[in-house]
Amino acid sequence: MWLYFAALVGLYYLLRWYRERQVVSHLRDKYVFITGCDSGFGNLLAKQLDLRGLRVLAACLTEKGAELLKNQTSDRLETVILDVTNTESIAVATQWVKEHVGDRGLWGLVNNAGVSVPTAPNEWLTKQDFMKILNVNLLGVIEVTLSLLPLVRKARGRVVNVASVLGRVSLYGGGYCISKYGVEAFSDSLRREISHFGVKVAIIEPGYFKTPVTDTEAISRSFQEGWDRASPEVKEAYGEKFLASSIKIIGLMKKQCTQNLSLVTDCMEHALTACHPRTRYSAGWDAKFIYLPMSYMPTFLVDAVLSWGSPRPAKAL
Repeated sequence: MWLYFAALVGLYYLLRWYRERQVVSHLRDKYVFITGCDSGFGNLLAKQLDLRGLRVLAACLTEKGAELLKNQTSDRLETVILDVTNTESIAVATQWVKEHVGDRGLWGLVNNAGVSVPTAPNEWLTKQDFMKILNVNLLGVIEVTLSLLPLVRKARGRVVNVASVLGRVSLYGGGYCISKYGVEAFSDSLRREISHFGVKVAIIEPGYFKTPVTDTEAISRSFQEGWDRASPEVKEAYGEKFLASSIKIIGLMKKQCTQNLSLVTDCMEHALTACHPRTRYSAGWDAKFIYLPMSYMPTFLVDAVLSWGSPRPAKAL
């Protein structure tokens, strides 16, 4: 019996491997719009797709980032300045994309732009702190997608949204985990709605990688700023030792971050170029073997595991 079961499992993976190796034709004629190309995953993906021959439309937040990217890529790649929190900026970029793609439509939209601070325990933060992240990571994704969706539908193309393992397991306070849970939910509803038009939606769920989003110095500063603004009552409840221990743990995160960003961009590329892309891509060993399994565990068990390794507030019971 076990032999038959093993044979079936082997056959399943062989068939999946074969399906996933099939590549979309005429890639050199297809346009892909990527947000957040100044650095990190977006920057590497823009270069990677450019080398592959696709027509890359790279959105950068700064002129400097756009200029650096142009200097490192072919003449096919075009850049535009985009602030995903600004409706007018999105409208200008949308018109720019329309002028470039024409009647072909937009084959790929990659919502990659993201930020991770302010981050701190929820009680140390304000509503505005949450909104700074949500405006970029969630509302920006939604508005950019809704603006460009008619062009993607025309091409029967792809939407690739960058979520996170923290969209499956919420490890700390602030807007980041909330925003990534929101990206997961938005992507799921969008996928079901626009599948009728031949459009596919893929979600990328990276683990911890060395990018500006995981900049430990910026996250530590955010913790300290949240502490400095906290009320005397909150400071008394948590204590200075909690702050020091938290910042020490954040510092250790640098060693845990994977430096090979291509593990993520290869997933993005597959979602854009494969005939049969996956719905979800878990990138990184920590994503596959720690956070993904953890997301299926009973809640009480996850709470116990995370509490065991976390600093305790001064007034904890």
